[in-house]
Amino acid sequence: MHITRRTALVLGASVASMVIASSAFAADYSLRIHTLVKSPHPYNDMALAIKDEVEAKSEGRIAVKIFDSGQLGQDPAVIGEMAFGTIDMMISTTSNAVQQIPEFGIFTMPYLFESMDSELEIVGPGSAVHAHFEDIYAERGIGMKLLALGASGARNMSTADVVVTGPEDLNGLKMRTPPSPMDSQTWSAFGMLPVTVAWGELYAAMQTGVAEAMESSLPGYTGSKLYEVAPNLTLTQHTLQVNHTSMSEVSWNKLPEDLQTIVQDAAVSANAYGVEKAKEYDAALVETLASEYGVTVSYPDKAAFMEVVAPLQEKLAADLDLEAEYELLKK
Repeated sequence: MHITRRTALVLGASVASMVIASSAFAADYSLRIHTLVKSPHPYNDMALAIKDEVEAKSEGRIAVKIFDSGQLGQDPAVIGEMAFGTIDMMISTTSNAVQQIPEFGIFTMPYLFESMDSELEIVGPGSAVHAHFEDIYAERGIGMKLLALGASGARNMSTADVVVTGPEDLNGLKMRTPPSPMDSQTWSAFGMLPVTVAWGELYAAMQTGVAEAMESSLPGYTGSKLYEVAPNLTLTQHTLQVNHTSMSEVSWNKLPEDLQTIVQDAAVSANAYGVEKAKEYDAALVETLASEYGVTVSYPDKAAFMEVVAPLQEKLAADLDLEAEYELLKK
């Protein structure tokens, strides 16, 4: 087909107009959100809720992209990247950040909260606990701003070979723990042998016998298919998990005040949404795991587990220099 010079000029002008129009509607800022988990999981639901609210309320001035399943790395590495602003935001469990924020170790203390709703009231935005950890972020100089602390489901135990019905069944088992002294000391009290394994390496560790027992949220257990290597689930509900939504200070400081408010408000809204999703998932997943994946589910007497750890709470807080946090949570 012959294209005249006049047609070429018209086409060129049209393309240029399209490029200019596209640029006019491009976002002024972009945010990359990291989560470590696969869907279905409250963290990914929270990330999507933040994306939807931020993009809508900023009228397209902020574009948000979600990287789930650890695409951007494991949490310790991501926290390091956030200090430089190469990753903008993360939603994850506080237990994976104890190397940078040792005070987060208090949240892995077993049987600390009665329910997720009461947990959110105690640690959520506007609480004395939230303000305390805002100050700790600043004191540590880790390059992150705390947007919200929240509740994201109960953590339960699962094992490769042993069906656990009481504390006596745990003695001698190799227990996977995150890099948290609280976890290590807690499970040692049951006669277990703590083995520190990163979340992304947990499937292989259970499969090869490096670890024989683990604990996790139900969405994490399901989404990572850990039921394939740890098919015995014990509903200990020993920890009601606390998550943090944090943002790179570099990224935060780039935003004008009106957009900072939008991002902060979206994090708070997503926090409450995450609690509802966590309750929904926990209720549905137990049935699904048993009926569809052949998981053996046991319902132990939690009082027997609580009896073992109750005397440890104050001692753990003292040993790990977490007395201030323990007292704050118990007020």
